[in-house]
Amino acid sequence: MRIQSPITLLRIISYRHLLLLSFSFLMLAGCKKAPERGLVTEKAMVVSARVEASKIGSDILKKGGNAFDAMVATELALAVAYPYAGNLGGGGFMVYRKADGEIGALDYREKAPLAAHKDMYLDSLGNVIPGKSLYGATAVGVPGTVAGVFAVHERFGSLPIKELLQPVIDLARKGVVVTEKQEKRIKEYLPKILEVTGDSTLWATEFKTNDVIQYNALAETLTRIQEEGRNGFYEGETAQKLVDFLQARGGYITVEDLAKYEAKWRDPVTFSYDDLRIISMSPPSSGGVCLAQIMKMAESYDLHKYGHNSPESIQVLVEAERRAYADRSHFLGDPDFVYIPMEELVSKGYLDNRMSDFSFDKATPSESISHGSVEVVESMETTHYSIVDSEGNAISVTTTLNGAYGSKLYCDELGFFLNNEMDDFSAKPGVPNMFGLVGAEANAIAPEKRMLSSMTPTIVEKEGKLFMVVGTPGGSTIITSVLQNILNVHEYGMGMQEAVNQPRFHHQWLPDVIMMEPNSFPQETKDALIAKGYEITEERTPVIGKVDAILVLPDGKLEGGADPRGDDTAVGF
Repeated sequence: MRIQSPITLLRIISYRHLLLLSFSFLMLAGCKKAPERGLVTEKAMVVSARVEASKIGSDILKKGGNAFDAMVATELALAVAYPYAGNLGGGGFMVYRKADGEIGALDYREKAPLAAHKDMYLDSLGNVIPGKSLYGATAVGVPGTVAGVFAVHERFGSLPIKELLQPVIDLARKGVVVTEKQEKRIKEYLPKILEVTGDSTLWATEFKTNDVIQYNALAETLTRIQEEGRNGFYEGETAQKLVDFLQARGGYITVEDLAKYEAKWRDPVTFSYDDLRIISMSPPSSGGVCLAQIMKMAESYDLHKYGHNSPESIQVLVEAERRAYADRSHFLGDPDFVYIPMEELVSKGYLDNRMSDFSFDKATPSESISHGSVEVVESMETTHYSIVDSEGNAISVTTTLNGAYGSKLYCDELGFFLNNEMDDFSAKPGVPNMFGLVGAEANAIAPEKRMLSSMTPTIVEKEGKLFMVVGTPGGSTIITSVLQNILNVHEYGMGMQEAVNQPRFHHQWLPDVIMMEPNSFPQETKDALIAKGYEITEERTPVIGKVDAILVLPDGKLEGGADPRGDDTAVGF
C-alpha cells in the first residue's frame, strides 16, 4: 500500500476542500430564487379581473380576432362577470400601441348631463349636500362604455360585432359563479344597494360562494346592442327605459344626453425614463401627467442602488408623489373646458425645481408644498385589463363605475348598475370628495364636461419594441401602483408576476401620510421613515391597486401578471 507524505495529504485535503467550496458556491449561485413567473404564453394574452372575461377575450384572439376585437368582448364580458366595476353604465380610457408602433388613446369617460351646473350638489347655504353626488340617480353621469367599444370596433375591429358579443350574451344567460371574494364584496355593499335600489332587485338575494347568478335582463340589453349597434343603447328602447328609470328617481339624464354622447380619440402622454418610453393616458385622466412627473422627478436618483422598497427608494418616490398630486389637484381637469399647461408640468426645469427642496434627512411637509389646503380622494373600485395579440398589437384599458357597484342603483329592467361618477367633480372646489381627493376650479361641474380621473392605462416600450402593458384599479392609488410595477421590472429585474405580487405604498399629497399595505413592510423600514418625520398608516387602504399586466420576455413570449389581491386571471395561448 502506498503511503502519502503528510505534506502531500495536506495538499490533497486542501485541494478537495477548495473543490467542495467551489462546488458549494456554484450550487448556491444556481439556487438563487428564480423569479415567480405568471402564465407564460407564446402568442397572445388577456389579463383581467375575472377568468370568464379573460377567456372570452382570449378565445376571440384564438379565432383570429385582433386586440381591439378582444377589447370589445372583454370589456362587455366584465359587465357580466364583474358588476362590482365592469359595466355598461360607466366609462373608461384605453391606450393602444399597434404592432407597427402607431399609438393612440380613447376617452370614453362619463360626462355631466346637460342639466348639470356648478352648484348642483350644494344646499341654499352653499354647503355640499351629503350623499347627493354619491348615491342614486342624482349621482349618475352619462355612460360612455358602449360608445367606447363601438368607437374601437369601428376604427380597428376585424370580426363582426355580432360575433364579438355572442359569447358575452351566452355568459349572461348561462350565469357566472360567485367567488369567495365576490361573496364578501356583495355582503359588504348589499345594505346600501337595497337602500338605494329597493328590496325587489336581483341583488336582494343573499348570494353565496359557488352560487350562479344569471343576468337575463342584461342579456336582453346586450342583444339589442348586438342587433342595433351603439344606437341599441343610446337611442330607442334601452335609452328610453334608462331615462325613465333615472328621472323617476330624481336623476338628470335625458334622451338628448344619451343621443349626444361621443367617445373621443386623444393623444396619449408620452415620456422617457432611462431607456424606456412610457405611453399613458392624457387628461381628463390625471394618470399620464402624474406618472410622468413622478418618474421624471425620480429619474436622477439611483433607485436600483438604494434597493427595492428600501427607506431611501420609498422616500424619493413619496416626495415625488407628494409634489405631483399637489399639481394634480390644482391644474388638471377636462382639456375641452380648461387650459392645462402640459408641456410645463412635465418639463425637466419645472420638475427639477419641484424637487429642489427635497432632502434625505427629513420629510417635506405637504403644507409647505404649493397648491394646497385641499385633499383629493377617488374611488378604489375600478377595473383594468391588458391585451396583447399574436401580431403584437397591445391595448391597456381601465374602466369604472367609480364607487363599488357605482351609485348602488341597479336597473333591473336593463340588468346593470349605474355609475356615481359625478362625485369625481369638485362639487365645491376645495372640499374633499368621498375619497379624500381635493379638487380646484379646473374640475368644477359644467354641462357635458368630463370629470377628472386617476385611471392610468399604460404601455411601455423598450428599444422601440413593446415591453409592458400595465394598469390597475385603485382610485388615487392607481398612478402609484402603475409606477411601482414599472419600476419593479425595470429597476429591480423582476418578472411580471413577481412585480405584481410585491407590497405597495402610496402618497397623494393630502392627507400627509404614507399608506402601506398592512403587514407587508419590515418594521425597520417603517421606523427609518418615521424617524425622518413621515407618518405611516396601514389602515386606510388594505389593498393598493389590483394590477393586471403583461411583460414581453426576451425570447418574445408573454408573461402575465394577474393580481392575487383579487380573482384576476391571465389567459392566453
